Amino acid sequence: MADKILIVVQARMSSSRLPGKVILPILGESLLYRMMERLKMIRYQACFVIAIPDEKQEDILEQEAAKIGVSCYRGSRDNLLDRHYQAAKLYNADIVLKIPSDCPLIDPRIIDQVLDFYFAGQGKYDYVSNLHPATFPDGNDVEIMTIQCLERTWKEAARQLELEHTTPYIWENQDKFSIGNVVWDTGNDYSMTHRFTIDYLPDYEFIKAVFEELYPKKPDFSCDDILELLEKRPDIYQINAAYSGVNWYRNHLDELKTISPEQTRIVAG
Repeated sequence: MADKILIVVQARMSSSRLPGKVILPILGESLLYRMMERLKMIRYQACFVIAIPDEKQEDILEQEAAKIGVSCYRGSRDNLLDRHYQAAKLYNADIVLKIPSDCPLIDPRIIDQVLDFYFAGQGKYDYVSNLHPATFPDGNDVEIMTIQCLERTWKEAARQLELEHTTPYIWENQDKFSIGNVVWDTGNDYSMTHRFTIDYLPDYEFIKAVFEELYPKKPDFSCDDILELLEKRPDIYQINAAYSGVNWYRNHLDELKTISPEQTRIVAG
């Protein structure tokens, strides 16, 4: 019997820097809708769940999930580890993929590539990602863990950053878990120079511009298609270039032993 793959997309309305970012409009649909549309393009058979906080203000996301045609799980607001674990148990997952909702340009081919690597290992890995170290353009974040790995993490993790970000306990404890990483086969590292994720208003303007340029002619446009566009249209690249390399690591460098200052950047200004 094949392993049941569950893709958990964590989302919330109450983003501190850009509230409601997941329902901002992209070509007549929400950003979350466009992202789920891309996730459904993967080769693998998987179940999808949008995991949101169990708060009244998040009702709009449950309605959006119904519109998209995917399940919605409501759980802890700040304990994302618990939200992922409870969703995984509810849907009887064998393998859980953590994909944040701030990655609307994620390339389904990259998700397939990370899954290919995981399954080629034939049970070798507890956890596989393309983030440790990261080489793909930021916003192609794929993390895969077995249910056993997720359950152990849920039982043992205690620090706030481990609960809030779900997986740090895993990749910070390499003596406890078998960990694999997929690097970009181009040999390039664009993780600090190309930003395809959303946390600030210029990120939305960038993502919107990319969709408007590529989606009408090729709805399943790839990471390579985006990079080709940015070569031709450096003005689009510049929209959010000031935020390239900015990620959540910057606030926890004193707590993370496997992350170096070179893997993040402080917001300018």
